[in-house]
Amino acid sequence: MSSSHIHTLPYEARAAKQTNPAAKALLETIARKKSNLCVSVDVTDRNDFLKIIDAVGPYVCLIKTHVDILDHFDMSLIEHLQELSVNHDFLIFEDRKFADIGNTVALQYSSGVHKIASWSHITNAHPIPGPSIISGLASVGKPLGRGLLLLAEMSTKGSLATGSYTEEAVRMARAHRDFVIGFIAQRRMEGVGVSTTHEHEDFLILSPGVALDSKGDAMGQQYRTPREVVTQSGCDVIIVGRGIYGKGPGIDASSVQAQAKRYREEGWEAYVQRLSGSIP
Repeated sequence: MSSSHIHTLPYEARAAKQTNPAAKALLETIARKKSNLCVSVDVTDRNDFLKIIDAVGPYVCLIKTHVDILDHFDMSLIEHLQELSVNHDFLIFEDRKFADIGNTVALQYSSGVHKIASWSHITNAHPIPGPSIISGLASVGKPLGRGLLLLAEMSTKGSLATGSYTEEAVRMARAHRDFVIGFIAQRRMEGVGVSTTHEHEDFLILSPGVALDSKGDAMGQQYRTPREVVTQSGCDVIIVGRGIYGKGPGIDASSVQAQAKRYREEGWEAYVQRLSGSIP
């Protein structure tokens, strides 16, 4: 099968062909749990952080964190996060968005307060510094079996990650396929930046800006439905945040669970439609 149709294969078939441990584990988890849902836990209170993750854990393949926004961070929090990862069978994605020279990002990834590489299966980076950012992160993450996503596109209004910028991000990924496992993007990337699609190219596409009850917010975020993202655009994982746990203070675990289940079902149904070729 050509790379341009790779997304029409089942997740488990794609997992069998992956060489990067993080990509393989993510696809296997998606297939095993029948969930292509990633929940982005963007809260500042550590108790709310863990409460949300515990509530959504059974319904997700991946938890996306921003640990630098958490109050009172310490490594005991990471220990709790890792326990939840094992108990609920999901991977961890620290949304760090590295954007510096190779030596600096290697230190940011391995050291400091957060020691991201020691616990996060997947992280991401802006391609703007050039290929050295991948080399720097790979020097730390590759020996640990980690995976990197490049930000090829963003879901905010007026994003500059378009056109030749996106094309160059994909070219950089192709040159580092042992560590770069995919993209943050709004569509498939096979064929972007080349005249002919590479055979057996299978980059994972994780897409933010997914909601069932809103089309945007006051800060420029633009939302699409799981069906638009998975069935029509061919993306692999839907990333949902406030649509699951709300915007206000206080966390109602039962409500959070209900929304996580709802998004899990909608995302999976969109994937089943994609496999069947039934694209609205």
